[in-house]
Amino acid sequence: MDRSRMICMTPDQVGSFVNMVQRFSFDVDIANAKSKGRTVDAKSYLGVMGMDLKGDLVVSYNGEDPDFETALDAFKPAEKVS
Repeated sequence: MDRSRMICMTPDQVGSFVNMVQRFSFDVDIANAKSKGRTVDAKSYLGVMGMDLKGDLVVSYNGEDPDFETALDAFKPAEKVS
């Protein structure tokens, strides 16, 4: 995959995330940021629901679309408080 972004989501947001990703023709994968070994197709509702959603996620994709980038902004990771 050419590009990647860090996101965060709750189980309640999975449906809207998958529906958003399915609108784009390019491949999109998602993985837990801490354990990058398990990558799933981000267009698969069951695949995303089966992930550990506690923490940051890495979305990898091989397309370029400003609408996709804007849509990912809704899933920004939480600000770290030190």
